[in-house]
Amino acid sequence: MKLILVRHGQSQWNLENRFTGWENPDITEKGIQEAKDAGELLKNEKIDVFYTSALKRAQHTLDIILDTMDIQNVVITRNQALNERDYGDLTGLNKKELTEKVGAEQVHIWRRSYDVQPPGGESLKDTCDRVIPYYESEIVPKLKAGKSVLIVAHGNSLRALVMHVEGLSPEEILKREIGTGQPIVYEFNKELEII
Repeated sequence: MKLILVRHGQSQWNLENRFTGWENPDITEKGIQEAKDAGELLKNEKIDVFYTSALKRAQHTLDIILDTMDIQNVVITRNQALNERDYGDLTGLNKKELTEKVGAEQVHIWRRSYDVQPPGGESLKDTCDRVIPYYESEIVPKLKAGKSVLIVAHGNSLRALVMHVEGLSPEEILKREIGTGQPIVYEFNKELEII
C-alpha cells in the first residue's frame, strides 16, 4: 500500500508572497499546470482513497489530478483537520513587507519554529496536534486494510504528516520543504514501515 502526499498547486497568495493559512484563494495558472503535472506523474498509480482539506486550493488541485489521471466518480473526503496551519493575525500580510517592518529573524521564528505561534495563530506543533490524530484514526486504518491513499493538502499539514511518517525530529522537519504540486510517495509493508 502507498501513501501519496501532494501539496496544492501554487495559489494566488503564494504568488503574492502572502501568509495564506485558512484563507481560501484559488490556484493560479501555474498551480493548474503543477496539478496537471502531478496527475501525469501519478497516472500509473492505483489509488483507492482520496483526501483533501476544506480549502479550495487543495480541492481544485485534487480535481485536476483526478481529471488528468482519468479517474471519475470517486468519493473524496474533505476535512479541515488537513487544512494549512492557521497564521492568525499574519494571514493576508505580505511576507517581504512584514520582514521590513518587524525584522527577518522574527518572521523566520513565526514561519519556521516548531512551537512558537504567530499572533492569534497555530504553531507547527499545533498543526501536528490536529493533523496526526486525524491521520491515525481515519487514514491509517485504510492503509492497514491494504488501500493506497492520496492526500492533497498544504505545506504545513503535509509537513506534520512527513514528520510523523518518517519519524523526524522537530529540528529535522523544519528544514524540509514541501514543493507545490510535487508528489511524495511512501510505500509501506504490512506493519506500516516505509519500504
